[in-house]
Amino acid sequence: MLLPLMLAPLLPHPGCEVRPGPEFLTRSYLFYANRLFKAYQFYYWDPSCRDPSYSLVIKGKLRLRQASWITRGATEADYHLHKVGIVFHSQKAMREVASWINQTSGEGCSGFLPPGRTWAPGALYELLSAKTERDCTAALGFAMHELSLVRVEKHYQPLLQPQQSGRRLVEELYLGDIHTEWVERLHYRPTGYQRPMQSAVHHVHPCPACGIIYRADEHHPPILPVRAQLPMQLSGSWVSTHCEVRPAVLFLTRYFIFHGNNHTWEGYYYHYSDPLCKQPTFTIYASGHYTQGIPSSKVRGGTELAFKVTQARVTPMDQVTVMMLNSSEPGSCGLTSSWSHSLPADTTLAALLCLSQCSTGLRFGTCQLWPRVAAHLVQQPQALPGNRHSHSPCTE
Repeated sequence: MLLPLMLAPLLPHPGCEVRPGPEFLTRSYLFYANRLFKAYQFYYWDPSCRDPSYSLVIKGKLRLRQASWITRGATEADYHLHKVGIVFHSQKAMREVASWINQTSGEGCSGFLPPGRTWAPGALYELLSAKTERDCTAALGFAMHELSLVRVEKHYQPLLQPQQSGRRLVEELYLGDIHTEWVERLHYRPTGYQRPMQSAVHHVHPCPACGIIYRADEHHPPILPVRAQLPMQLSGSWVSTHCEVRPAVLFLTRYFIFHGNNHTWEGYYYHYSDPLCKQPTFTIYASGHYTQGIPSSKVRGGTELAFKVTQARVTPMDQVTVMMLNSSEPGSCGLTSSWSHSLPADTTLAALLCLSQCSTGLRFGTCQLWPRVAAHLVQQPQALPGNRHSHSPCTE
């Protein structure tokens, strides 16, 4: 169910997030009735979020504007940052961040922290101040443009205990996606979402990380519980848990089948025109094989694989898509006027790309999609098809 946008008091993210970079972090945002907000972002050295590096405390004001004309179901918002402070949790973190700022920021930030400055546990340093017009956040790839696109959703979770009946309310906040490139983050305006944040009052159960995160502050970063490192075994069937919203206005659900015995795979991408995934537009099926994974040198705990597509087909699911495909340049999207509603057609990757060019507002970077899907999936195997990362593999 989509809700009128009324932001809950406190919304922690329910786990350790992995952003391109890589960056490992947890978040907790507090919204006040007078439109002010206070946000915590806790950064870590490790993908389990147990070894804190530094914490940001962000204060500002948020003004909700209007329903988005680009991303259906979303609300556009304006925000203004008042202050951003940083607390370092080790001498190493202080030295590293100071070097970034001193090397890449403007004159007002060149002496942010003098070389050789001794780490003072708990000390808060000001990165941004609207009053003094100082902003030293760019060196961290920091921006809060995620607040410019928001959506609140609620649903009901069945109670887990056999002796219990009924359902539990769950409220989730979707914020705009984060660009994969640090430089682009400073200017990027989101059209998709990150994985949702959970209401501190109405969240999914069980959620051992939720309480730890929303009780934390910049001086006491959350240390998440130890989780067993599972071996990377890419096999079985995996499905989306909800309607996914990707950058460039893609609404879809996904279904993957991995055959570990012979390293082959199948994938179904069900595309829709609405944020509830009720109105199908086209389906893409692809299959092929993949290499045996090797440990990632960039993302600790991740596995890198190479995927190859050997077969692909497209099934248009509405008349608008049929018309666009049939009106494309001869030879670019299959045989001229050969497309029919609900009938699959074998095609090439070039024709899949043509589909994106024909479809209003859709981008489907097929030449890059499949290997990036693989990397996206295996980094967090417990939630493969969910929108764990803030970006779409189709956008770069």
